[in-house]
Amino acid sequence: MLIKLAADGPASEITPHSSYLRRREFLAGAAALGLGSLVPHAALAAALQADKSPLSSASETQTPLKDIISYNNFYEFGVDKDDPVKNAHTLKTKPWKVMVDGLVNKPAEYELDDLIKDIALEERIYRMRCVEGWSMVIPWVGVPLASVLKRLEPQGSAKYVAFGTLVRPSEMPGQRGVFQPLPWPYVDGLRLDEAMHPLTILAVGLYGQTLANQNGAPIRLVVPWKYGFKGVKSIVRISLTEKQPPCTWNLQNPREYGFYSNVNPNVDHPRWSQATERRIGESGLFVKRRPTLMFNGYGEQVASLYTGLDLKANY
Repeated sequence: MLIKLAADGPASEITPHSSYLRRREFLAGAAALGLGSLVPHAALAAALQADKSPLSSASETQTPLKDIISYNNFYEFGVDKDDPVKNAHTLKTKPWKVMVDGLVNKPAEYELDDLIKDIALEERIYRMRCVEGWSMVIPWVGVPLASVLKRLEPQGSAKYVAFGTLVRPSEMPGQRGVFQPLPWPYVDGLRLDEAMHPLTILAVGLYGQTLANQNGAPIRLVVPWKYGFKGVKSIVRISLTEKQPPCTWNLQNPREYGFYSNVNPNVDHPRWSQATERRIGESGLFVKRRPTLMFNGYGEQVASLYTGLDLKANY
């Protein structure tokens, strides 16, 4: 079973206190790394004192912060892995508003602070898997998406939750120019039961700090049993719908990317195998690739969501 109480992990695999304190070393170079303001929103100040969640992958060594904030997919800032850390410092994350609409009883444009007000922040240590074959173990700080949705009061006909990201070419160089890598805004979605699952969170920080711009500041989706491109960054819209919402990568290349995006090592990407993965931060000639786990190792918790669903046809 992957989800454990933090105390269940071996002492050798828990981040040492000295390493935890070293995160302060990054503050001196925050501007260069696109970290922005440490506490850009009042409601996020508690990210530095978030409660440890029992819904954590505590049995694995966490990816160093320097790797998490410097190796990213965020095409709004460029298509190379190091483009976001070089370019995301231009993003302004305060003030930040999220439009909520569709099949909810409380549609409105919410200030971010108000959207997550009084919902307890938790640290969730999650393994995250990217479709290209690399993974990280990240100590996210966030709020359960279910708590946010309950506050918005979905209507009985709502079956899906759709997300949309920021479009601001003046601050996002990847959105400028004649040839665009993707259509904007970046959009994606979940079934309502996936969105309400306890593992699904809206993250506002990691390693006890507010999110770096290149990691999706100030608020992003984290669904640990799905591939990383399902983790919508810099969210500005949440819509409740009756019909399955569009997803950017599915629109871009439906042969390669489906709606569900569940980690399934038995279904290869048309251009590469999904059977193994490489952990970012582990390097060297003799470092072995890891076997990819079904549902990224969260099968015991989420497999029941897909009972009777053909996971090869519904990839």
